[in-house]
Amino acid sequence: MEKTKGQQLQEELTFKFPHIAKEAPYQREEAEMFCEGYKRFLDNGKTERECVREAVAMLEMQGYRPFDAGKNYKTGDKVYYVNRGKAIIATTFGKEGMEQGLRINGAHIDSPRLDLKPNPVFEKNDLAYFKTHYYGGIRKYQWGTVPLAIHGVIIKKNGEIVELNIGEKEGDPVFCVTDLLPHLASEQNDRKLRDGLKGEELNVLISSIPFLDEAELKEPVKLLALKLLNDRYGITEADFFRAEIELVPAQKACDVGLDHSLIGAYGQDDRVCAYTALMAEIDANMPEYTTVTVLADKEEVGSEGNTGLDSDFVLHYIQDLAAMAQVDVRKVLRNSICLSSDVNAAYDPTFGQVYEDRNSCFLNKGCVLTKYTGVRGKSGSNDASAELMAKIIAMMEQEGIYWQIGELGAVDQGGGGTIAKYVAHMNVDVVDLGVPILSMHSPFELSSKLDVYNTYKAFRAFYK
Repeated sequence: MEKTKGQQLQEELTFKFPHIAKEAPYQREEAEMFCEGYKRFLDNGKTERECVREAVAMLEMQGYRPFDAGKNYKTGDKVYYVNRGKAIIATTFGKEGMEQGLRINGAHIDSPRLDLKPNPVFEKNDLAYFKTHYYGGIRKYQWGTVPLAIHGVIIKKNGEIVELNIGEKEGDPVFCVTDLLPHLASEQNDRKLRDGLKGEELNVLISSIPFLDEAELKEPVKLLALKLLNDRYGITEADFFRAEIELVPAQKACDVGLDHSLIGAYGQDDRVCAYTALMAEIDANMPEYTTVTVLADKEEVGSEGNTGLDSDFVLHYIQDLAAMAQVDVRKVLRNSICLSSDVNAAYDPTFGQVYEDRNSCFLNKGCVLTKYTGVRGKSGSNDASAELMAKIIAMMEQEGIYWQIGELGAVDQGGGGTIAKYVAHMNVDVVDLGVPILSMHSPFELSSKLDVYNTYKAFRAFYK
């Protein structure tokens, strides 16, 4: 049947992002295979230190070697640099000269969690607890009654490094924050939702049996808990002052839905982009431009500290690359392009009132290109130029990648930021590109396998 003039015009002038499973059903199997490795990465890297360790193992298996600023490298050589065990940069040297610019891809590997306070162990009414200080933007009530695992490092007085990982192996105990039963929660129910559990109520239950002794002991349950830790790790209470210990969900990454189309796991913001960026980096064998893949720390608290993007560690690395090539680093940066690889909030029909659906991203429609983030009037945002948007969109369309646009919710509903503005400070063109996520910042986030796979394809095309 011949199309009417109106139907023809509608086809020519309007646009709608397609559902990948409808338009490219063959991708389901490809995405399924790709995401098996991603789920393993999530299980093995629940902290930034563990992610770096996992990344180093993956990179070295593919021939990457530690970066040496005094060495000469040729096209195709692969190197990496670890910053304090909590951030990593990987590079494949390209065909074009360094002065033509770099292709930078920056993701972050820290996630919202519960950190132990410096003096965390206490006993109250015959129960022993850890005191915590939450890290990043969590909804505190979501962390009650969730099985938690302990991950981290302790530096003993003699300098020995002790690694803790309790709650992940078969037979390990887990830990949790308790909450009130509904029968006694009438006053708690009157609290605002953000105070359903307050910060100082996020106490993690660790033990309930006392140390038995002939003498009357003070805090015997705490004492037995410390003894058990001492027996296993050789640590004392004073060693917690020299520690970085995190409480994270003990749940492993798993498929969600009867159709197995989604992945449910802790830490997908932003390890989903970290993994896809890392895999694209590994696949960049003879790229046109030199690649710089950055997996950074501290994004969830504003990219602060010397392992976050608000420091100069990436700039110093690029300065070393420029010096090695004997070119002006300012020219290198000016000609570079960066993808700030971070997730965006997928449209949730249950809470549709906080989104603007014409400018939201959706599950199963591909990676999401986010022109700007920020809050209210784009405050705290990098706002990508039309020229850069055109380049990235052309790249994805040329490679047959499924993509979509998206804002972070409706105007004045909230907002957020990424590492983009810190990269822009270096006079680099940068735009956000990542994966739509449901239940972001919760202990169990959801992503679409098709979206994860197309994000990887976009990153691979960017480095091609």
